[in-house]
Amino acid sequence: MTRPVPRLVVAAPSSGSGKTTVATGLMAAFAARGLAVSPHKVGPDYIDPGYHALAAGRAGRNLDAYLCGPELLWPLFRHGARGADIALVEGVMGLYDGAAGQGELASTAQVAKTLRAPVVLVVDASSQSRSVAALVHGFVSWDPEVRIGGLILNKVGSDRHEELLREALESTGVPVLGVLRRSARLDTPSRHLGLVPAAERRAAAVEAVAAMGARIAEGCDLRALEALARTAGSPAGAAWDPGEAVGPPSRTAADRPVVAVAGGEAFTFSYAEHAELLTAAGADVVVFDPLREQRLPDGTRGLVLGGGFPEVYAAELSANEPLRRAVADLARGGAPVAAECAGLLYLCRELDGRPMCGVLDAGARMGERLTLGYRDAVAVSDSVLARAGTRLRGHEFHRTAVEPGAGADAAWGVRAPHGLEGFVQRGVHASYLHTHWASAPGVARRFVERCRTS
Repeated sequence: MTRPVPRLVVAAPSSGSGKTTVATGLMAAFAARGLAVSPHKVGPDYIDPGYHALAAGRAGRNLDAYLCGPELLWPLFRHGARGADIALVEGVMGLYDGAAGQGELASTAQVAKTLRAPVVLVVDASSQSRSVAALVHGFVSWDPEVRIGGLILNKVGSDRHEELLREALESTGVPVLGVLRRSARLDTPSRHLGLVPAAERRAAAVEAVAAMGARIAEGCDLRALEALARTAGSPAGAAWDPGEAVGPPSRTAADRPVVAVAGGEAFTFSYAEHAELLTAAGADVVVFDPLREQRLPDGTRGLVLGGGFPEVYAAELSANEPLRRAVADLARGGAPVAAECAGLLYLCRELDGRPMCGVLDAGARMGERLTLGYRDAVAVSDSVLARAGTRLRGHEFHRTAVEPGAGADAAWGVRAPHGLEGFVQRGVHASYLHTHWASAPGVARRFVERCRTS
């Protein structure tokens, strides 16, 4: 059996330590050396993988034990890392932080253990010297199954500061593999839901990623990091395969319906596995940009509207009246439409007073309250995605609220105190929940079959 790709997990004691900069910079630095780099992100985050993709030149993929189950972490990793020389996995929050009240579930530590990958701990050293050793000792000893193989010290103030840090860390036995000085040059703009997606600032993002790579190459021992990646173990198990996941083709597989998938700056949230599952289930997937294209792709028989930031682009989306009409006509004709979060807002009657597609009799508003967290859901209505009673896990992440009107059933029943959520109306399934279809590949198969018969 071919030995799995060398790999590192980039983690930190807490959010804000600089792990996104380090992980993205490592991807860019290794790619600049001619290595094929496979980028991954722990958790449901859609934004960081966009920067990873720019750095590595291939799709950034998520590893989420809550949405997909721990049993799929290794298969999905192997699938995404096919053909790579090295894989980098950016963690989420602090190393041992996971789903609230669920122990290590969905934590970076769980992913590192499952992948048998060494961890590179990124430490914000800006306000400490000797105390850094106590911090590192605590993280090393907390869970002996997590192997912290190296440190990258971030926001180091001076040569003397670095000297003090290195001296203190000698007692931990964990090697320092990189030192990064304090710098404002690599700041990435943020807004209400985190970093601005790379797709919205392509030229600036490319420049920023290149700068991250150069900074990491200058401040880190890439040879030592690559050598550490090669010490990763070899868990048993085959790579995930979308064709095997959806099962053998149906008798009507020769009919390949076109499924239009929204992309562009307004719809940047999607998991790569969704398009792969739709394709494996027999669809021809065509990506289109609702900001710029005035009609749906030729032959569209199904529509997928993922997440993103329609509230930021509400004026432009509203101004594209021909496409809004086309979406409404497709939905009224009974074609399957799957919409998540941003897609839900786009299907509403209006968003912050601006006309949207009007498929759903509902109004949407931007607000101050952040809704964030994992959800356990059960389908309460038969839909183009699932039969009533189907259980699925999802994730919410938004600052908008939808005021429903009449004419639709609920999509999901979500564990209290959330109650009923989303809309099912003819062929439309619209919800705030982001889901990962690798955990329920029958969703993709059912959607494509409905596209064939609608």
